[in-house]
Amino acid sequence: MLSKELLEILRCPSCVREKNGLLTLHKDAWLVCKECGRKYPILDDIPVMLIDEGDKWVNTPVEELPVPPPEK
Repeated sequence: MLSKELLEILRCPSCVREKNGLLTLHKDAWLVCKECGRKYPILDDIPVMLIDEGDKWVNTPVEELPVPPPEK
């Protein structure tokens, strides 16, 4: 599980240059960007913060995200 401190400093790598890139934690398995909608999986308690990974899930509604996230 991600610590509250880590969650407070993590930002969406795609948005952070121009916006806040704030992320919300969804079911302890996903980080969802409030601005662009990219979704980053958390695998083995490690957020996968790659833009390409977030792009894979951008069109998936939050309620349809698989828990736990699939391994590659």
